[in-house]
Amino acid sequence: MNDPIRVGVIGAGGIAQVAHLPVLRRLPGVEVAAICDNDLGKAQALAARFEVKDTYDDIEEVLRYGHVDVVVICTPNHLHEIHATSALAAGAHVLCERPLALNLAGVERVLAASERYGKRVMVGMNHRFRSDVQAVRGFLAGGDLGALQAVRGGWYTFQPSRQMLGWRLRREEAGGGAMLDLGLPLIDLGLWLAGWPAPKRISAHLSRSGKDGVEDMGSALIVLENGVSLTVDVSWRHLGEGERFWFDIVGVKGSAMIQPLRIFREQHGAALDVTPTGATGRETQFIQSYRAEWMYLLAVIKGDVNAPPPRDQLALQRVFDAIYRSADEGRDVLL
Repeated sequence: MNDPIRVGVIGAGGIAQVAHLPVLRRLPGVEVAAICDNDLGKAQALAARFEVKDTYDDIEEVLRYGHVDVVVICTPNHLHEIHATSALAAGAHVLCERPLALNLAGVERVLAASERYGKRVMVGMNHRFRSDVQAVRGFLAGGDLGALQAVRGGWYTFQPSRQMLGWRLRREEAGGGAMLDLGLPLIDLGLWLAGWPAPKRISAHLSRSGKDGVEDMGSALIVLENGVSLTVDVSWRHLGEGERFWFDIVGVKGSAMIQPLRIFREQHGAALDVTPTGATGRETQFIQSYRAEWMYLLAVIKGDVNAPPPRDQLALQRVFDAIYRSADEGRDVLL
């Protein structure tokens, strides 16, 4: 009988609580071996809730004594790189919440560590694994929507709790604010669906308080070398009936949107609704995407899927470097 894959959860914050732990506890062949947080009491409370045996307040202790096969890194952004490289050096595979690092050199170092130690690293781009996104990707790949022309995305939330999380409000530790938090997964998704064409021109405007603070809202336009344009609009300070999220794809022959999933194509000069129908599962798209993400990573670790290293994160980091440069300097950035 095969031993279970032992997972160490590094960081006991919100994403560990609402996404990773609820999914991991229900995955066959997986055992959550330990939870680690510098607030040991917080780790212990979460371990009791999810019936996890061991807790630690230092990742080095997890790597030394926890006998983990995989770690999921849910710590503050500025710790992602060092935690990922430490885990890889200790012989553990890594699932790292976004971003992988705060700069291009940091992403390179993590990828180099993955290659050096022969362990896989994956970045938590869970939106790629949503069932509605997979449906849209299928229509794009099949040519049903024609050549891609534009991607339009946005995410508005209201998060007064951000004021309680000091590191998120300091640019040096967070790397960015609403654009990095909400815009990064949208931009990653757009570039991924577009096949990662090189960016040509980037223009961004961010609203932030103080030079060393982070933006609470902003917008960015990315023009790609093949003529596709990608725009995102994000906010942490949305005052409305509730959270707003949209992601639209425009092709020569049709269009698509997610949440709710709608797909249209042109037929005889009119818009025809070709949205797939079928039973929907009881899981939310949020939980479903994290479950699919973990199943994919486990398949990669077992050798059932031959996935390339996530070098696309280098391209994504270059885009974000240009977004912040554009906003800081008040001009378009050419790449």
